[in-house]
Amino acid sequence: MSVVDLQGVSIVRSGATLLNDVTWTVEEGQRWVVIGPNGAGKTTMLQVLGAQWHPSKGRAEILGETLGAVDVFELRPRIGVTSAALADRIPRSERVSDVVVSAAYAVMGRWREAYDELDHDRAELLMQQLQVDHLADRTFGTLSEGERKRVQIARALMTDPELLLLDEPAAGLDLTGREALVGTLSEICSDPYAPATVLVTHHVEEIPVGITHALLLKHGRIVAAGPIAEVLTSPRLSATFDILLEISNVDGRWSARAAARAAHRPPARLA
Repeated sequence: MSVVDLQGVSIVRSGATLLNDVTWTVEEGQRWVVIGPNGAGKTTMLQVLGAQWHPSKGRAEILGETLGAVDVFELRPRIGVTSAALADRIPRSERVSDVVVSAAYAVMGRWREAYDELDHDRAELLMQQLQVDHLADRTFGTLSEGERKRVQIARALMTDPELLLLDEPAAGLDLTGREALVGTLSEICSDPYAPATVLVTHHVEEIPVGITHALLLKHGRIVAAGPIAEVLTSPRLSATFDILLEISNVDGRWSARAAARAAHRPPARLA
């Protein structure tokens, strides 16, 4: 069974086409990165994968269920999500341990839910794995940006999801925070028992080791998709970002810089 199966999916909102005729499949065990400039449709793509938006056209199957023909409130708990929008909904006065464990009920902010010992044990294990267990009694609002990102990932993994969606997880972090988080994500992506993962970014430097596939998105359309080494090439990234780029990979980490001629010559068009 494919984890994600999009066939000719388009998303139109207020007359604007945000995704245009997207056909894409994610299989179990795959780790994808979705890359593109601002406005490419990356976050819209995650809205579809997270069962938040239905296609205006085409068919979208998530975890074997067709959007529009399934109770999304039953589907969403099977999907782990981290995003800036989700973080904004977390009460700043909430204890970190409660931020994580409350994912078991898919709620923001504990109220009168009853959690059993297994819930608390799993939350504690995840906080240890994400290196935030020492913050368990701190409130979410007192954490640094990097600490908040780690807590969000622990929360996203709480329900043992079948699909993990990471929307620009390193955004807003300084170099130290970014490298620490990318290291943690590399461990998750390299774990054979981790869920199928889709990570969105527009910086190749934020791609963790363990990502197996890449999708390039521009103006709501797919530029290229497939195994990461075949997709992250200088010509393809140049065409995606409209600037001549030189792409390199050292020890599994990617980097990009403008080519010396970037200011003098437009990128070549892909056939």
